[in-house]
Amino acid sequence: MELELGLKGGGFLLAEVTPEQVYVPEELNEDHLQLKKMTRNFVEKEIGPKIEALEEQEDGLIRDFMAQAGELGLLGLEVPEELGGMSMDKFSTVVVGEEIPRGASFAVAFMAHTGIGTLPIVYFGTPEQKAKYLPGLATGEKIAAYCLTEPGSGSDALGAKATAVLNAEGTHYLLNGTKQFITNAGFADIFLVYAKVEGKLTNFIVERTMPGLSFGPEEKKMGIKGSSTRQVILEDVAVPVENIVGELGRGHVVAFNILNVGRFKLAAAAIGSAQLALEVTLKYAAERKQFGVPLSSFGAIQTKFAEIAAQTYLAESVVYRTAGLMEEACQDLDVTGDCRKEAGKAIEEYAIECSLNKVLASEVLDLAVDEGVQIHGGYGFIAEYPIERMYRDSRINRLFEGTNEINRLLVPGTLLKRAMSGELPLLAAAKNVSKDLMSAGLGSEEEGLAALLNMTQKAKKLCLMAAGIAAQNLGMELKDNQYVLLGLAEMVLQVYAMESGVLRALKVQDMDVTEDHKLFVEKAATLGAYSAMNIIEQHAKEVICAAEQGDSLSTVLAGMRKLLRRPTVDMIGLRREIAKLVVEKGKYPVR
Repeated sequence: MELELGLKGGGFLLAEVTPEQVYVPEELNEDHLQLKKMTRNFVEKEIGPKIEALEEQEDGLIRDFMAQAGELGLLGLEVPEELGGMSMDKFSTVVVGEEIPRGASFAVAFMAHTGIGTLPIVYFGTPEQKAKYLPGLATGEKIAAYCLTEPGSGSDALGAKATAVLNAEGTHYLLNGTKQFITNAGFADIFLVYAKVEGKLTNFIVERTMPGLSFGPEEKKMGIKGSSTRQVILEDVAVPVENIVGELGRGHVVAFNILNVGRFKLAAAAIGSAQLALEVTLKYAAERKQFGVPLSSFGAIQTKFAEIAAQTYLAESVVYRTAGLMEEACQDLDVTGDCRKEAGKAIEEYAIECSLNKVLASEVLDLAVDEGVQIHGGYGFIAEYPIERMYRDSRINRLFEGTNEINRLLVPGTLLKRAMSGELPLLAAAKNVSKDLMSAGLGSEEEGLAALLNMTQKAKKLCLMAAGIAAQNLGMELKDNQYVLLGLAEMVLQVYAMESGVLRALKVQDMDVTEDHKLFVEKAATLGAYSAMNIIEQHAKEVICAAEQGDSLSTVLAGMRKLLRRPTVDMIGLRREIAKLVVEKGKYPVR
């Protein structure tokens, strides 16, 4: 898979990407929009009235909802048509992912089943496994669960202790161990279980009916209370050798790549949840009066709405951009046959972007629900108001699919690994930045979105500059210096977010959308980009000061100031204009 540098995983940091090279939500076709509408109607009509019963884990309720979702085709979006699915693109999974969170904890069961539960078989299963399991998974006749985490190994997935030993006949593996925090464990039929064969991680399909499989009680959780979360206990569970997913001893390939997809899908659900939190809070603020006027008329409240909307805009831009990359990478895979090697390569390409998606979207969601509770005041602390549940439910997203700290560390780690292997000319690009700083050509006379694009390129150079100095001065120590790595990760995250928002705004200006729509994306892109640049500046100084010292530090900081030059903008005015659009619409204004 030969890709232009700007479209390679992580390559956005090293190249100028054009608006034509990114996918934006304004490009969704009529089929996508109808799918989105159908999903919302299903969730609001069928699940909405029963959310309280769902939160109480009424017996059989989630299975009923899953069966209904299966009848609509929502469980098989990525399952081949030949095997009972819909064979739809990544944009379809995003629009569905955005709407499903309106069903509260049902979204957790749905995402676990359709994502990390089903996709290991879609991408890494044998043709025989696909024929046996995918039709039932696509209809909801069978429900899947993903079993990687253990009591002693969460982020350290390779530290799993569960074992699989081949029997004397060579026909079955005997699995032993305990899996922890397994979503859907209370009612799932199919379990994707990771265990070590002679010390090497391997993925197995385990069926609920296999003797030796048992379960712990339901965990009592802070949020997502309607979902099932239990231990899965394996005691000499005999699993046929033909139930190995992927290759023997290479379960890490399946695990890490499926988690990449899971992170991307989680981000889609998080932006849908953020939009919903904004909608719920706007409604409350319009109805609630203080000092004789609606809460939504106060500048202190409008500022919060503007920040939520702008950050949601950036996250949404990132998710759809990444959906375009993932669709391009996976569209030629023959998922009806054996595509294990091709799938691993295609999905791994965008591991960096998937981690960035997950971190950004989950933290934007936390911003939306936290400010939502604040705007509700004391009522935000009362269970009668939906924002209370949304606040509790949101917190798990920074832990799901690898903690945000682990995902942040994966970003610079993967970039440096690809740089050392020659996949990305990262170090050469960092050296070129130093040469650029010797010239006077870093100024810009552009205005508006063109100036933002120029600022984005400076942000990339700043990121490369900091990474190059850290790599040069810290050497091999860098890979273990998490203080510096986290700073670099935050810079990369903000670069990807601001560029995605700016490129989308540029692309939308030439599209057939309303003037209010164009105005919002321009203002949100500007506020988001300047906020991102402020964060990048802070972390660049911290990283450089940690890696440089003495006279050379002063020289570097002086050069850095060239990259920090940018037009002055009225940030307060931007917030006021964005808030006006948001309050008038009573929801996230472009969807």
